[in-house]
Amino acid sequence: MSHFSTIKTELRDRQSLEAALTAMGHAPLAGPRQVRGYRGQLAIAELVVAPPQGGDIGFRLNADTGAYELVADLDLWSLPVPPERFLAQLNQRYALEAILAASSAEGFAVAEQTRSDDGSIELVVTRWA
Repeated sequence: MSHFSTIKTELRDRQSLEAALTAMGHAPLAGPRQVRGYRGQLAIAELVVAPPQGGDIGFRLNADTGAYELVADLDLWSLPVPPERFLAQLNQRYALEAILAASSAEGFAVAEQTRSDDGSIELVVTRWA
């Protein structure tokens, strides 16, 4: 029998999380919204990604840690990568979005962005004095 699993993360900034999910091709729905699981089971989350097939993927704020945790019925996981790989990709994109937002807030602009063969991303930012 399926049930919801909760995976802790260090994702704390909602805007960066939304931007990362969007950049990865997952349009997050703002909540609170229901996360659908096996046989109509439901959980509540602040952001929800609803893949075309399978169960939803939710992100709910943990008040104790201040971080969003992933909540999903992993038996219904339908993304082409396993949850661990999805979170690794999300963490990388989240870090990039957070850096871009902080750089922009400080008056920097991205001059160059390259992705290496190993998947790492290099940014060059500039600011005119």
